[in-house]
Amino acid sequence: MRFAIASVLLLALAPVLKVRLGREPRERRLWVLNGALTFTISYGLVYWAEQWVPSGLAAILFATFPLFVAILAHLTLPGERLRTWSLAGVLLGFAGVAVLFSEDFGKLGGPKVGFASAVLLIAPFASAIANVAVKKWGGGIHPLSISAMPMAVGTLLTVPFAWTSGERPIEWRTGPVLALLYLAVMGSAVAFTLYYWLLRRLPATSLSLINYATPVVAVFVGTVLLDEPFTFRILLGAALVVIGVAIAVRASAAPRRT
Repeated sequence: MRFAIASVLLLALAPVLKVRLGREPRERRLWVLNGALTFTISYGLVYWAEQWVPSGLAAILFATFPLFVAILAHLTLPGERLRTWSLAGVLLGFAGVAVLFSEDFGKLGGPKVGFASAVLLIAPFASAIANVAVKKWGGGIHPLSISAMPMAVGTLLTVPFAWTSGERPIEWRTGPVLALLYLAVMGSAVAFTLYYWLLRRLPATSLSLINYATPVVAVFVGTVLLDEPFTFRILLGAALVVIGVAIAVRASAAPRRT
C-alpha cells in the first residue's frame, strides 16, 4: 500500500512536470529490475523478517548495504574503484550502527530469529545490485521514472503475496493511516525521487552511506519524542557513524594520483 500510493502520486505528477515515461528499452528494463530487486525482494524480505527479527538487529543487518554497493561499484562502475580509506570509512560506519543496536545481538538466538536474520541479508544485497544498475544504465532517465514505475512494479508483484499471506484484516485507525501516508509521501515518493536524482550526481558508494544516517536519526528521535534513554552506547555509535561516513566521503572525493 505504501508503494502503491507513492507510485500513483508520482505518476500523477509526471504529465504536470512533462516527464515522458518509457522512451527507451533500457528505461523499461530498469523499471522491472529495480521494481523486482528493491521494492519486491528487498523490502518484502525486510518486512517478512521483522516478524521475528528485532528492528535494531534488522537495522544492523541492512547496514551491510553500503559495503555491498562499494564492492559491486568497484567491480562494475568506472571511476568508483574502492580505496582503502573508503572501505575503512564504510566499515567504521557499520561498526557505529552495530554499537547503536548492540543490545539486540542477544536476541539472535531466539526462535526463527537466526534463520530470518540470514534471509534478511539478501535484502541489502538485492538493493545494492539495483542501485549499481541504476547508476550504470540510468543516465539521462528522469528520477521520477526510476522511482514511480519500479514502485508500481513492486506493488503488482507483492499484491498476490499480501492476498495469500493470511494476515489479519487492516485496521483503519488514525495512527496507522497517518503513518502509512507519511511513509508513502515523504518516505517513498519524495525520498526515492530525491535519492535517484542524487544518484545521477554522486558516487553510488558515497550516496549509499545515507543508510547509516537512518538508524542514528531514529535513535535520536526516540530519545527526544519517546523519552527513550540516551546512553554512552548511543553517543559512541553515533560518533562512529559520523566519523566513518566523513572518512568514506572524503576518500571518494579526493583526486587520484597519477
